[in-house]
Amino acid sequence: MADRSWSGDVSAHETVGAGAEDGFLPLSERRLTVLSGPSGVGKSTVVAELRRAHPEVWLSVSVTTRRPRPGEVHGVHYYFVDGDEFDRLVAAGELLEWAEFAGNRYGTPREPVLKKLAEGVPTLLEIDLEGARQVRRSMPEALLVFLAPPSWEELEKRLRGRGTEPEDVIARRLAAGRIEMAAESEFDLTLVNTSVQDVCRRLIALMTDPQGVTTTTNREV
Repeated sequence: MADRSWSGDVSAHETVGAGAEDGFLPLSERRLTVLSGPSGVGKSTVVAELRRAHPEVWLSVSVTTRRPRPGEVHGVHYYFVDGDEFDRLVAAGELLEWAEFAGNRYGTPREPVLKKLAEGVPTLLEIDLEGARQVRRSMPEALLVFLAPPSWEELEKRLRGRGTEPEDVIARRLAAGRIEMAAESEFDLTLVNTSVQDVCRRLIALMTDPQGVTTTTNREV
């Protein structure tokens, strides 16, 4: 069985705060920020830039049944577990959300997220649509942010621009993208990805100012 050690993991880029006096939100206003959107919209690029510009933001590390790839480190890129341990985590309610993809299962450990929120650390979770829906059910106070392309044509261009997949694979991705785009209204806020830097600035503002978004869906370009 893989080592289940996330409860005590604190990596070098994590910053722990005690409250508003440390630049973080007071206890009553802390909440999880969830970033989702269709495949190809640029979520990973946004997250990479956000972590570069704002190392105080903690990004949740997923648990997976997938085998480690060369260079991947347990507890840094993923928490690697076997199928029995993943079953136990699901049965014990220790995952905020989970899904199966390409024969492997992925999920978000609940304990580290709650720990970071309790410490006042700005906390971000990047997941797919179904994962966001599960988080909404298990943590309704979370802020769900939908990252949208400037247009459907631009999303299709980005997916085709990879040039690494056959047409039938691209067709499946586009079909999934239409389903994902139709779910935009389920989110609290939409950010249109016309500029990675602008999206990052808005995200960090949302994580540090809970009054910056209403409870109804808003679309920002």
